[in-house]
Amino acid sequence: MQPLIRHRGIVIPFDRANVDTDMLLPKQYLKSLDAAGFGDFLFDDERYLDPGEIDTPIATRRVNPDFVLNREPYRAGTVVLAQANFGCGSSREHAVWALRDFGVRVLIAPSYGDIFRDNCFNNGLLAIVVEQPVVDRLFERVRSLGTVEADVDVAAGTLTVAETTWTFSLDEGRRRNLLDGLDQIGETLRLEDRIRGYEERRRAAEPWVFRHRRGDAG
Repeated sequence: MQPLIRHRGIVIPFDRANVDTDMLLPKQYLKSLDAAGFGDFLFDDERYLDPGEIDTPIATRRVNPDFVLNREPYRAGTVVLAQANFGCGSSREHAVWALRDFGVRVLIAPSYGDIFRDNCFNNGLLAIVVEQPVVDRLFERVRSLGTVEADVDVAAGTLTVAETTWTFSLDEGRRRNLLDGLDQIGETLRLEDRIRGYEERRRAAEPWVFRHRRGDAG
């Protein structure tokens, strides 16, 4: 997983509450279990004027020119600004894969679906929680300025937009994993030596537990 230490990117405004994971990535794309290649299907139902499947060539589909991801400068955006309960609904991790594959590294909202937010951190995306007045002010900045960049410092816990800085809180374990580029598996593997040591001590102390396992003699 790519570390996230500091990120600066164009803010994509999505001024809507209760955006669910089916809207982020419709069900027909869940057929693929590869954790990559979903960026073209993010917000698929609104992004294109005709329906698609996982094997439909993107070049043959008509884009919706009014949708935010198809407009400049937002097609190059990497920071999503949204309203409350972003990522609600089903627990599909594919929705986070689609955001990541599009290029999104940071999300800003008053609240998220719980499982969705966990999936974000497990895939190297920072889901920042800020109070509603801050979100309202950020949307006003985007509306007035058009192109707005956010500067996010994960270590310091700061969000800077248009020369105004806010702080955000983050569980220290999640902060460290983002900085180090570790998902849950990577976090566990950091303890590989301790795990191996425990297994060796237990094998010596309780050999009967391992006696009938495959590969063990006796």
